[in-house]
Amino acid sequence: MIRSGRESETMLEYTVAGFAVGALVGMTGMGGGSLMTPLLILIFGVAPATAVGTDLLFAAATKSAGSFVHGVSRTIDWRIVRRLAAGSVPGALITLLMLSHFEMAAGGAHLLIMTILTAALLATAGILVARPKISELYSRYIGELSDHASATATAGVGLVLGIVVTICSVGAGAIGVTALVLLYPKTPTVRIVGSDIAHAVPLTLLAGIGHGVMGSLDVGVLVALLLGSLPGIFVGSMISTRVPDLALRLVLAGTLMLVGGKLAADVHADWSATIAASMTPR
Repeated sequence: MIRSGRESETMLEYTVAGFAVGALVGMTGMGGGSLMTPLLILIFGVAPATAVGTDLLFAAATKSAGSFVHGVSRTIDWRIVRRLAAGSVPGALITLLMLSHFEMAAGGAHLLIMTILTAALLATAGILVARPKISELYSRYIGELSDHASATATAGVGLVLGIVVTICSVGAGAIGVTALVLLYPKTPTVRIVGSDIAHAVPLTLLAGIGHGVMGSLDVGVLVALLLGSLPGIFVGSMISTRVPDLALRLVLAGTLMLVGGKLAADVHADWSATIAASMTPR
């Protein structure tokens, strides 16, 4: 009975975590994989490959709900979504084929996932803090692109997102939104966020199914997360215009830096142990 009670308590914790992350995704279009994957790894002790696979399907479901809200509000630019998907879908497929050779369920991709996850978290934190400066430099030295050039660049951004998101489930939010803000300066931010969320649905669904086929998925954890995230993302999407963007970005960036620092220390220890083991005489 004690064990059953503890399991119920843990499922409730997953649900609360799902609500918090879902609300953040609805408000900003970012923070899903950036927080959920390291949360599952560091707080709940879920294996990295399983955390990524579970979070990808979690993101597909929560962002479907957010996409519905943005769709009803007509804040999705489907042209941008198609351009992103033209790069991200092939990128995700190629990456899944690559990961299948690492025997993910057996832990073969542990170091790869942790290394790229750490880099993606720190890059996301940096982008959140430096976004205004990045926009200023981009406007000064590059400026607005032609429609053809922006379409090509958008597909390129999608390709990068497809690869990174499939490996570590991080990047579709802050990195994607920042790139789109630069490429489409005349498009309102709310439509950028809505388009980014809508694009994340097919990308995370495809990548999540691929991870599930490889055995890196925990259905019980996924269900518990969704019980909280689905109402959370509706609430977040409804109040997205009332939250101070700067304060939210700084808090999120600070959190990601702390989490990224912790993961960086773990990755360094893992790599050191791996190198030491490989040099030990047999």
